[in-house]
Parts: sequence; structure tokens; C-alpha cells
Amino acid sequence: MKALMALFSLLLAVPAHADWQLDPDRSNVQASITQLNGDEPQTHHHQVRDLQGDISEDGTLRLPLKLSQTDMLTRFGELPTWAEMLANTTLVTLVAQMPPERLDALDIGESLVETLTFRLQSDMVNQEEAVPLRFTREGLNEVRVTHAEPMVLDGRALMANATLRSVLSLLGYQEIDEHVPVTLDARLVNR
Repeated sequence: MKALMALFSLLLAVPAHADWQLDPDRSNVQASITQLNGDEPQTHHHQVRDLQGDISEDGTLRLPLKLSQTDMLTRFGELPTWAEMLANTTLVTLVAQMPPERLDALDIGESLVETLTFRLQSDMVNQEEAVPLRFTREGLNEVRVTHAEPMVLDGRALMANATLRSVLSLLGYQEIDEHVPVTLDARLVNR
């Protein structure tokens, strides 16, 4: 019996290569957009929910994003069929490199900060952004991902992109503040 317990303890202590995936039910990004075209500035909070993606064996993290993952469509009510199909089409995929061994090596309660360079893959956008992220092992099969430092998007750059400007315009944003704070709260799980 002691040999069996020792073997079990050893198996728990040796990190196995994990298949890390985002848990869509507990992974989201929030952004605060301050609208300047009005009597006085008004801040609105928006969310991108149901983040889905995984880290492949070679360390490639892929995070596809669709308009239907945002809370922005709720403002329009019932959408025509063609608009629903468009909303469920991947608009952009964020791609970065994150060696899964780094996550596998974390002990429960331990964190590491890693700056990932995300590339936006899309027909309309070709951009890279370095984002410092904190990875915290919260359980045997769970890692929480948050920003390692406050993150702010450039509102001028958002409005300079024709596609994003069109979407923001549909939502009533003609002019926004140059600072758009963003908060990430995601969970990677080993399934």
C-alpha cells in the first residue's frame, strides 16, 4: 500500500504535458469606452465573453474572436439571418507563442509574468502588440490569466481603423476618449 501511495505522489509531482484551453464560461475581456460626442463625457463598459482558444504542443496560442462574443449586439435586438451569420464569423484571430511547459512547471499558488506578442490575423488588420500577462496556477488543472500591469488601448488608433470605426459608429460612438482601459480575466484549464 505504501508503494502505491508513493507512486501516486510521484505522478502528481511530475508535470505532464498539458493540453491548455481557455474555459469560455470563465474567460472574458472588459473595455471602458468614454463617449465624447455629447453634452458631457459618458463612460460605457463593454465585454467580450466566451473566449475560446488553446495552446498547441508547439506553444502556439490561438484566440479567435467573433462579433457575437461582444455585448454590443444586444443593443440591436433581433438580427436578420444574414447579420447573425456575419456575427458568428471569426473576424480576427489573436496568435502568440506561449510554451506550455512554462505553465506545466508552475506549482499551485505560483505565478509567472510573461510578455506575449500577439499578432492579429485578419484580412483587414495586420498588427502586433506586446502584452505582459500574469499566469497564476490556481489548481492542479487550472491557470488564471490576467494583465500583469494596467492595459490601455489607444482610442485614436481604434477610430483610425475603418472596420472598428464602423462598428463603433453603429453603437453611437462618433468620438471617444484616447484612453480605453481593458481588463482581462481568463482561465486556462487542462482537459
